[in-house]
Amino acid sequence: MSASLSVSTTLPPCDVLPVTTADGAHADVLLQCPAAQPSRLLYWLPALGVAAKHYLPLAQALAEHGLAVAIHEWRGIGSSDKRAGRRENWGYKELLQDDIPAGIAAAHARLPQARLYLGGHSLGAQIAALYASLHPHDVAGLLAVASGSPYWRQFPQGRLLWPAYALAPWLARLVGHLPGRKLSFGGNEARQLIDDWARSGRTGRYAAVGMDVDFEHLLSRLRVPVLGLRMQDDWLAPPASLSWLLGKMPASPSVQQVITGADLGSDKADHFGWMKMPGPVAARIAAWLDAQST
Repeated sequence: MSASLSVSTTLPPCDVLPVTTADGAHADVLLQCPAAQPSRLLYWLPALGVAAKHYLPLAQALAEHGLAVAIHEWRGIGSSDKRAGRRENWGYKELLQDDIPAGIAAAHARLPQARLYLGGHSLGAQIAALYASLHPHDVAGLLAVASGSPYWRQFPQGRLLWPAYALAPWLARLVGHLPGRKLSFGGNEARQLIDDWARSGRTGRYAAVGMDVDFEHLLSRLRVPVLGLRMQDDWLAPPASLSWLLGKMPASPSVQQVITGADLGSDKADHFGWMKMPGPVAARIAAWLDAQST
C-alpha cells in the first residue's frame, strides 16, 4: 500500500512508500516518477537532520528530465518512528545494513527494470558511497551534491573543527543524543551516529562500529562513475573536502563541477540554499546521466 503527495500537475503524484526494516524501524520513502516509464532510478540520501520532504522540489525537477527519484528518510527524523535518546541509539551500521537496503527494495519493487543510481546531499553522499562500496554490482553511478569528507585537514578552519569532532561524541553521550536542533547542526542525532561521523572528521577514514568492514579498501576498488557538484560558496563542503572524498575512489571515473550563485539566480550558492531552486542542479545531474548512456 502507498499513499501519494501532490507535487506537480504535470507529473504523477509522489508516492509514499511505507518501509519497515529488519529490526522493526519504520519510515516512508517518497517516490517521484516522471510522466513516462523511467529507465533510471536515483535513490537519494538527505543531509544530516534534513527530512525527506524537503527534497521534493529536487525530485520533481529531476522527474521533468525523465528520472525517477526515491527519497530516503533518515532514522530519527520526519516520518521515522524512531527518535534518538538514551533508549534509542544507532549508527552507520543500522543505516547501511537495515534502513537503506529496505528503502531501496521498496523503490525497486515499484520500478524493477530501472537502473539504480545513488546520490545524496552532504552526509547523504558519503553514506551513498559507503553503501555502493558494499554493493558495487548493484549501483550504476554515484552523485554527490554539496558534499565531501568532514576530515578536518581539508578545511581552511580545520584547527577549529578538530575540537568539535572530539566534543560532539562526548556531548551526545552526556545528553543521550546530540541536541543538534539547539546547536543549529543537524537534528537530534543518535550517539553512535555522531561517534561514527566524528571519527571520520578526526581521522579522514570511514568506519562503522559493529561492522567488520574496511571501507577504505572497498572504496578504493569501487568502479562506478561519480559526479561531484560543489556549491561555490559552501564552507561546509570546500573543494579540498570534495576532492578528499572522491580521492578515496581512484578506480571510479569522477567529474567535479561547480554551481555558482549566478547559476541559481542568487547572490550565492551555499550548502542549503540550492534546495530552494534545484532546477540548475537537476539539469547538471540529468546532463551527466545522459552522458553516461552515450
